[in-house]
Amino acid sequence: MTLQDPWLSEARPVCEMLTAAGHRALFVGGCVRNALLGAPVSDLDIATDAHPDRVMALAEGAGLRAVPTGIAHGTVTVIAGGRPYEITTFRRDVATDGRHATVAFSDDIAEDAARRDFTMNALYAAPDGQVLDPLGGLPDLRARRVRFVGDPGARIAEDYLRVLRFFRFHAIYGADDPDPEALAACAAHADGMDTLSRERVGMELKKLLSARDPAPAVCTMAAAGILGRMLPGADPVPLAVLVHLEGDLPPDPMRRLAVLATDADLRLSKAEAARLSRLAGAAREGTPLMEIAYRHGAEEARDAGLVRGALTGQPPQLAGLEEAAAARCPVSARDLMPALSGAALGERLRMLESRWIASGFRLTRDELLG
Repeated sequence: MTLQDPWLSEARPVCEMLTAAGHRALFVGGCVRNALLGAPVSDLDIATDAHPDRVMALAEGAGLRAVPTGIAHGTVTVIAGGRPYEITTFRRDVATDGRHATVAFSDDIAEDAARRDFTMNALYAAPDGQVLDPLGGLPDLRARRVRFVGDPGARIAEDYLRVLRFFRFHAIYGADDPDPEALAACAAHADGMDTLSRERVGMELKKLLSARDPAPAVCTMAAAGILGRMLPGADPVPLAVLVHLEGDLPPDPMRRLAVLATDADLRLSKAEAARLSRLAGAAREGTPLMEIAYRHGAEEARDAGLVRGALTGQPPQLAGLEEAAAARCPVSARDLMPALSGAALGERLRMLESRWIASGFRLTRDELLG
């Protein structure tokens, strides 16, 4: 099997930098997997038998910029044509603790493949596009079967985040039911997730919730006792309703998290945490969607309506949100001065604005002041 994607020719200078010096240059992981599936390719990762210091020297000799982004673990990022390429030396794990791995460099592609998580991620491609499959991952990819490399329990024990990664990959790439051995291993090692940082868990959860339809995978997580450990009290049912209500909207992890759990410690960014809080508040407090649109914009009102609809089971009424967002109260402070000032002025303005909103933005200036 041979790939024909345009990025193969775009990456030629980087590959030739390595092969001209007698080293191997093999595309690996997501770029090969997605190209074989006809899915978009973003990151281009290259595996090589050249050690990091050698990669740095070769890049400098080729006039390419090289950055030692993860040199202790064998990774150098080389910039060519404005695009970054992560070049990592073949590796084998020496020791793992469920969060991090100590690695040793290798010149054996089989050792490099054996340390990867899923068989569909252990696929390589030569610079000419020829696909190399050292572990037999192609049949799994064709069947859209997410399967761990080797023993599932051993792979998970190397990094407990792979429990979440399994469900994310199944949500995005899987078909039919999850691999039973993998699912059993995830359930058996769920307690290992307690050792992970909340930042890593939060980042992986957001990726899972960015799948087109993560609801079946999340329901399976709940049945396996994994969802409740990560998000205590989370109910997966409203997520399925939300995905249905979203229709063709792009996936939004914060909107989806709002129907699962709003008080989980996931180390979100300030902007993400604030938005999650607003969505949860809108669903809980019942503020009219038109008022939310007026105060925070049509998009936030739409999302609040979708979250509310998923939690209540009642389809939201989303018509008119754009008009509400563009509406402007016809009364201003100037209309009330000099009769009112200070706190009294502010209170009167808020009262008149509330009346105007309650009227569906129909009351005129004269009607409000009359």
